[in-house]
Amino acid sequence: MAATAAWAVLLALLTWTSVRDDPPTVREQRSLDQAGPVVDRAIGQLARAAGAAGLLELGPARIAEGCRVTPFADGARLRRDVGVLAPTGSEQTVLEGIAERLPAGWRAGVGPGLNGIELYADAGEFVAVQGRPTADGRVRLVVDTGCRPVGSGYTPVAATAGPEAAALTAALRALDRPADAAPELVTAPCPGGGSAHTVRSAEGPGPAAPTAALAALAGNAPLLDQPPVYAYRTGPVTVLAELNQDATRLAATVGCPG
Repeated sequence: MAATAAWAVLLALLTWTSVRDDPPTVREQRSLDQAGPVVDRAIGQLARAAGAAGLLELGPARIAEGCRVTPFADGARLRRDVGVLAPTGSEQTVLEGIAERLPAGWRAGVGPGLNGIELYADAGEFVAVQGRPTADGRVRLVVDTGCRPVGSGYTPVAATAGPEAAALTAALRALDRPADAAPELVTAPCPGGGSAHTVRSAEGPGPAAPTAALAALAGNAPLLDQPPVYAYRTGPVTVLAELNQDATRLAATVGCPG
């Protein structure tokens, strides 16, 4: 009886120690609120790896609910993305350069995927990273938690807009658009300190002016001029405009140093 009691106490102690100190061994043991900071830091790493001249925008958090963590438990999935300049024909080179600049522990690589060339990496804590070319001179890097318990939910990092806000206002003015009273602001922590920001205008009706209206702001040297997409640099800010016939979207971004 004494030995059985001692064994039960030992098992309880080991279980308590494991719960307190041991890292999760499967994704289902880490909730969305715990994975959120990992996703945000991964976005910052990708922003730095893209470089100031290549980074186009940071995407906001997108949460999809309704997935199943287990047959008996609902969960949610968090995704964020990064848009990077990749002129047609350079997509693989751009992805390989990003992979080389990511942390060694991510084991990043580039190779053939189901739909062509693809970047893949592991940001840790069961957070996956993938990157693929789009059809308009860009690649899209996606950070994905997969389905997991919601916990207390994802809380976006608070931020204050900087020079990107003025650049967005100037672009809207050049396109004869009203300044956005409350543009969407998303951010991510940079690996060496500070943060990257993207400020994005609310999507409006089709363009009131062609991309040529932005040429003066671009110094007639755009980063990307592939209608309806137009991008340029002004100081430390990259401005991205998507001027479709039925909608206009603008984003201004400041990336991470290094």
